[in-house]
Amino acid sequence: MGKTYIHIGKEIHNELLNQQKSVLWLSQQLGCNRTNIYNIFIRESISTDLLLKVSIALKKDFFALYTKLYKESTK
Repeated sequence: MGKTYIHIGKEIHNELLNQQKSVLWLSQQLGCNRTNIYNIFIRESISTDLLLKVSIALKKDFFALYTKLYKESTK
């Protein structure tokens, strides 16, 4: 079996870097302060509500990571 774990905070951080957007930009999109964004980066999991907000802000379906992992795990 392949990968069985997603560190969603790292995935979000990597995507933010890939898009060359700042922590300040994301905090403004989510209506929170920068400290909250840095806290997201270190979290291994987040609520689906927050994940949806981040997905919309970054225009990336982070849920697809879990769908892929699920499909790989059930083969």
